[in-house]
Amino acid sequence: MRSLAMIENWPAGTAAAAVVRADGTVAGTHGPTDRPFPLASVTKPLAAYAVLVAYEEGAVELDEPAGPEGSTVRHLLAHTSGLAFDEHRVVAEPGTRRLYSNAGFEVLGDHIAKATDIPFAEYLRQAVLEPLGMTATTLDGSPAKDGVSTVDDLVRFAAEVQAPRLLDPRTVLEAMTVVHPGLTGVLPGYGHQRPNDWGLGFEIRDGKSPHWTGASSSPRTFGHFGQSGTFLWVDPDAGAACVALADRAFGPWAVEAWPPFTDAVLAELRAAG
Repeated sequence: MRSLAMIENWPAGTAAAAVVRADGTVAGTHGPTDRPFPLASVTKPLAAYAVLVAYEEGAVELDEPAGPEGSTVRHLLAHTSGLAFDEHRVVAEPGTRRLYSNAGFEVLGDHIAKATDIPFAEYLRQAVLEPLGMTATTLDGSPAKDGVSTVDDLVRFAAEVQAPRLLDPRTVLEAMTVVHPGLTGVLPGYGHQRPNDWGLGFEIRDGKSPHWTGASSSPRTFGHFGQSGTFLWVDPDAGAACVALADRAFGPWAVEAWPPFTDAVLAELRAAG
């Protein structure tokens, strides 16, 4: 895909990208797809997928108590537990505001570890990484932001999300469906969004503006971006997903570069039929 070469113009030392179709075929790659990059918050969808495996295995229920009083596993996954961004401090009643929270995912990791008697990083490896052949992906630290992976590995994950084998497709559909519709909140880097829609561990594009995906991205697009200059989106209407990893932290360059990149990718996919 020629559109992927646009990453050459990004002000980063190294970047890599790939597109994978819903049938699992790779439409194109560019850059060192086997190079490990820090994921920052692109760690969260991986962690969320492990939580959903734990749910399907019966280790936890989505609506069981977890985190602050009145909060559940579902609240934590959807950033509605009321926990602050990076502190284990309650700043709102559960279910009333969309408060993007690293702390919430750290509480989730602890909750799964206690429920399964397996450290969360090891549970993630056994439940998601190993079955998908994601041998270059590691988690050493917070399940909110300390993952390291490659484009090649994230292509495997993006293929899984589009055609689930580890989870019941109905569970994945729930993960990409808005939890607590209508809640407002800040999308980090993009300001206040009304509404600020999220599913279970995945951000949902809907009509957000500004946004890190493209102007032509469908409202059903879901995924995540990270402060380390990384993103993964899945556009069900386009029947494809895109992964891009870079070695430059998110900033104004990404706000400018990412949407036209995504629009070019989607245009090329449409042209190819």
